[in-house]
Amino acid sequence: MSGAFEIRARELIAAGKRLADQGWVPATSGNLSARLEDGTFAITVSGVHKGCLTLADIMRVDDRGRSLDGRRPSAETQLHLALYRRWPRVQAILHPHSPAAVLASRLFGGHLVLEDHELLKALDGIDTHAHRLVVPIFPNDQDIPRLADRVDRWIDENGDIHAYIIAGHGFYTWGDSVSSALVAVEALEFMFHCEVTLHGVRK
Repeated sequence: MSGAFEIRARELIAAGKRLADQGWVPATSGNLSARLEDGTFAITVSGVHKGCLTLADIMRVDDRGRSLDGRRPSAETQLHLALYRRWPRVQAILHPHSPAAVLASRLFGGHLVLEDHELLKALDGIDTHAHRLVVPIFPNDQDIPRLADRVDRWIDENGDIHAYIIAGHGFYTWGDSVSSALVAVEALEFMFHCEVTLHGVRK
């Protein structure tokens, strides 16, 4: 095990515990990954509780998602790789199955708009609450390459995003480090919760 891989693996283990402590990766849901300096990727193996990760639960895949150590990666590896290919600046991707994201996907249509939230400033490149952030919501799909292609096409047509939601499933966000991706998860989850609550009050 290389030193660089172990460092990233331990960061992902800590991130998994933090997400689990908040109830955002129940059962064996969610997946976490990080880019490695040699062009490969560290990602959680399939079917493991993210709050109980060990070094043995983090594996390496190449840029096509092929296992480099004989273990089985998350079924959604291709969603991670599509984002890494698009944005070289992205160094970590986190995918929690949070209640607020799932509820938002039930309550809103093809996208959720976040406006006038102070926590928008926690996201990379946003420096004011007076910002309109669109978070697209995609139908869930067990055909992962098709889903990844749908996400790619939406970004091509609409521009860069900070996150996206898979309906009834959870959301993806990312950052230039594992820690910055965690900040994005917490900020987005807070705003999702506020919007879901506000929607209920207005009804």
